[in-house]
Amino acid sequence: MAAPLTHETIKDGWFHEKTTLWPGQAMAIKVEEILHVEKSLYQDVLVFQSSNYGNVLILDGVIQATERDEFSYQEMITHLAMNSHPNPKKVLVIGGGDGGVLREVVKHECVEEVVLCEIDEAVPRVSKKYLPNMAIGFQHPKVHVHIGDGFPYLEDKVNTFDVIITDSSDPVGPAESLFQKRFFELMKNALTHNGIISTQGECMWLHLPLIKEVQTFCRTLFPVVEYAYTTIPTYPSGQIGFMMLSKDKELTLKKPLRKWTPEQEAKLCRYYNSEIHAAAFVLPQFAKAAIQE
Repeated sequence: MAAPLTHETIKDGWFHEKTTLWPGQAMAIKVEEILHVEKSLYQDVLVFQSSNYGNVLILDGVIQATERDEFSYQEMITHLAMNSHPNPKKVLVIGGGDGGVLREVVKHECVEEVVLCEIDEAVPRVSKKYLPNMAIGFQHPKVHVHIGDGFPYLEDKVNTFDVIITDSSDPVGPAESLFQKRFFELMKNALTHNGIISTQGECMWLHLPLIKEVQTFCRTLFPVVEYAYTTIPTYPSGQIGFMMLSKDKELTLKKPLRKWTPEQEAKLCRYYNSEIHAAAFVLPQFAKAAIQE
């Protein structure tokens, strides 16, 4: 009989998320069973069954997704961009190896092709086994998967994608380069003339200097630059943002250009709707002042 799995972040039945990215605070989740432990080529991969949040995916000690609350992040990073574009046919997802963004993108019937570019093959493999409700996105016939680094993948892509969604982890390890100006230049070149970008944009309570830094160089590249956010209990401070960019200066990202009916929203989504689309761009005063300085 195999010995029970162990992991350095789990002690006395609790997982503890402690990192220099949010100093002085920590998140703890009660663990029922450790399901998977692996050192991939790029990062430490951990999956456990929790007492209250279902299965939980951890990369390098940081919570990436839980079955209970993942939908708020996946829906918002996807539909804020998709419903702001008049007719998104070709979509690129960078990162997002758990399949959650794919699941959301293919809800838009106008989409003809979705390409996922994920650097670490371990993430899709593990997610298919332990996060099946997210990884269902991989099963769709419009989805094509490329295992590799987003930088070289984008190098020769010009005027190719209507929407690019970068579902990255935090700016350390394999995701660090995804917060740099050169990466945003590559994404811009890969977009069609009215293309839209949605990227993981960090937490306003913890990372305002980083958010401001990214927005500053994005304003030299794009005529429309916005920050939106969602609530999610297992991400630091219960909030995560999205950097929203458009090449079309006439486009407002703050109101959906395309809308589902209320009946469709109720069927397709658990968090997103057209009202919360608009509300996501309304910032509290401290964040608004810092970002717009």
